[in-house]
Amino acid sequence: MTASDPSVTPPPPASGAVPGLSAPARLRKAVRADVAALVTLEERCFETDRLSRRSFNRLVQSDTAWLVLAESETPGALLGYAVVLFHRGTSLARLYSIAVAEDARGQRIAEQLLSACEQEATARGKVFMRLEVHPANTAALRLYERLGYRRFGVYHDYYEDHADALRLEKRVLHYPHDAAHRAIPFYQQTTEFSCGPAALMMAMAALSRGYRPNRSDELRIWREATTIFMTSGHGGCGPHGLALAAWRRGYQARVFVSQEGPLFLEGVRQPGKKSVLQQVHADFLTDLAATDVEVTLSGIDLPTLRQALARGEIPVVLISTWRFDQRKAPHWVTVTAVDDRFVYIHDPDVDESEHRSAFDNQYLPIELASFGKSMQFGQQRLRAALIIARRRPEE
Repeated sequence: MTASDPSVTPPPPASGAVPGLSAPARLRKAVRADVAALVTLEERCFETDRLSRRSFNRLVQSDTAWLVLAESETPGALLGYAVVLFHRGTSLARLYSIAVAEDARGQRIAEQLLSACEQEATARGKVFMRLEVHPANTAALRLYERLGYRRFGVYHDYYEDHADALRLEKRVLHYPHDAAHRAIPFYQQTTEFSCGPAALMMAMAALSRGYRPNRSDELRIWREATTIFMTSGHGGCGPHGLALAAWRRGYQARVFVSQEGPLFLEGVRQPGKKSVLQQVHADFLTDLAATDVEVTLSGIDLPTLRQALARGEIPVVLISTWRFDQRKAPHWVTVTAVDDRFVYIHDPDVDESEHRSAFDNQYLPIELASFGKSMQFGQQRLRAALIIARRRPEE
């Protein structure tokens, strides 16, 4: 949701006088006492897709959000605000909302707010700023594009009027090389335990144009590949079961796993459950022996990820979520690109409680060192991954 100033000159510094303002605008971080004024401004700027009082209260207190105000020096009236969200564990920031009071437009306040958001993002080590804009908001679209934002996608049926949102991105912190992203369709997992099937289906969709991930396949693959017990009772998927599911659907699969035997045993206390894991693992190995799936007893490394992507293959990698949400849970993601600085992933688990939407989890940039540390789970430092490719034609 955006209401932007139509001027298109380069953004000024984040503080001090702004050319065109009758008096200098002052920027500061919002606090809870500002919420009432923010709600009033929101209601005046937007007829739909408004942020609620509850949302503003959450945003001003969140450590993954930054809400900045622009106000006049005298008498301190609120001229506008902007909210930027920071995706924990990645190098991505998102401009969530920006609004400028009607009587303050034409004074480059939107540019000043956006510049402040970009500076805050770079101060936090973020590399990309993303945003969405209504196609009918041509003034905002012109502003963003003149300030260096490029279109990279569409989020369908995003707004309350069912209009699509144009997705824009700008690199605010620069390094020598950009990743060449492979076009990989995104699929959001529909259950708390089906990240493995979701990540696998994204790889399958990238390799087969006619394939569309769907909930029926998500649950079918989960039933075929589940191997572990969670505290809630639901089972997750291991690399052997996912590789079998891919092979049965006509794809090549290579497994990389750093340990022999059943996985995740240290997280299960009951002997009966441990025996189930052992039996399921033995059955997976028996079934794999009848296929051409390769199993390599070692963890995958970054050069192997790069090589696979260069060959047109898709890596699906098990990570620990600790660096993302401070929950030590095993989680499957799809790797979309690797460059000299970042690994880019599709993360199927969208945390809507943190104001996230599906496109925030696409092509997430994660620093190489951080991703390398996340590619191990548990006391045994388990490392597991799949490389998915098209099946070779039968000879």
